[in-house]
Amino acid sequence: MHPLLSKTAAALVVTALAQGVAQAALFAVDPGPYVPANGSFAAWYQDTHGRTLDLCLTKALSSRVPSTPGAPSYMCLLGAVPGVFDDTQPIVFPSNFPDEAFWFTGDGSIVDAARGIDLTYVSAVEAAFAAEEPVEGDQVSFGRIRIRVDVPTAGVYTITHPYGVDIFDVPAGGRRAINMTRDIGIGTPKTYDGALKSDIGPFLRSVNGPYTETNPATGQAEKFVGDPNLEEAFTGSPFNTNYIRIEGPNGLDLRTTVMAISGKLSTVVRPTPIIAERSTYSRKAGSSAPVAQQDVFVMAPPPPATVTLDSNSPVLNLTEANTTGHWYAQSATNPTLPSTLQVTADNHLAIPTSTPTTVPTALTDLVVISQAQYSLSSGQLSIVASTSDETSPPVLTATSGTGVAIGALSGDGAVKSLSTGISPIPPAKVRVTSSNGGSDTEEVVIVQ
Repeated sequence: MHPLLSKTAAALVVTALAQGVAQAALFAVDPGPYVPANGSFAAWYQDTHGRTLDLCLTKALSSRVPSTPGAPSYMCLLGAVPGVFDDTQPIVFPSNFPDEAFWFTGDGSIVDAARGIDLTYVSAVEAAFAAEEPVEGDQVSFGRIRIRVDVPTAGVYTITHPYGVDIFDVPAGGRRAINMTRDIGIGTPKTYDGALKSDIGPFLRSVNGPYTETNPATGQAEKFVGDPNLEEAFTGSPFNTNYIRIEGPNGLDLRTTVMAISGKLSTVVRPTPIIAERSTYSRKAGSSAPVAQQDVFVMAPPPPATVTLDSNSPVLNLTEANTTGHWYAQSATNPTLPSTLQVTADNHLAIPTSTPTTVPTALTDLVVISQAQYSLSSGQLSIVASTSDETSPPVLTATSGTGVAIGALSGDGAVKSLSTGISPIPPAKVRVTSSNGGSDTEEVVIVQ
């Protein structure tokens, strides 16, 4: 998979489109200490669905695909490199160690000779070396998306894949007319948290797994989320796009629903991951008492995991959406402020060693900026914003996008406004913050 640097064909315009809300791709990485047995790499990564994958260095063989002379059907991708790594000998760092290894891979292809399409797709969380050969102090990790396609004609091509959508404006057809590699996470050697912000995650997995194979060196049983020697149906896409699809000129529309997946399940005991995304309340006057609601959003493993709002009375179960790991619940409780909610995720039914995790999340009002406008002729900035707390409207205060104070909004109700002179130039953005914790940021509209 080398070289490490991302490359995109200069003639292409590449656009990555996020589907829905931003995702937290991976959840956690081994904090160390890092040992030579793993090449001084992080031992594991954990995704937001709770699966933890080890750096895959075992020589366990597939029981589904027979090995052939010179081509063992390893469950890990262990590519022999003359003078660097001999896979017939014990793995020893740095004298006999792979120049690249993987915590996860998901590879697929679409080939249609009649239409002139030859597509290869790579997704991976990779361990490598800055100078490409195993050297202590050169260790790096990153998440990779690679798309390479031979196409017959110029035009706009859309590639939908498990981790997003990429659009390519191709000026001319030909071999690798689409040639994109996006590596995210490469940083200072032996720091491995950069890959947590990559496109990868949650880990894809075969619908037929997990697979159990025997490590020939230890005799121990090991489990894997897929078999890289087989292309199989898979699941785990954060967008429920468990396929690769290419759309393009002249009605082109091809897809595949199978990929080759690799990843060794770790035996490390990890708590259930949970990320608080939003906890807001609203309330308004009712006939006899305020009508209130609390809206709680978190990211956690999908069912059979459970997520509960423990601070509610009675305890409230959250509902999950389409196995993506996004959970939601609404409570009609009128809150006493300030308030901190307690939300618990439990994934032990899917991963028996997983322990429940409870996170506190502050309950805030919901602030919405409906106007942020600056007049060049008058030098006046006008802001209109509202709070979701109509019964006890909090103080709303405006700052610039860089944090410079602008002033307090005025008004007796939930909708408040501010008009003030700003010079010599307008702010690019404004932020309105509530004394009850809510906030909103908008770009300033410039008028004459």
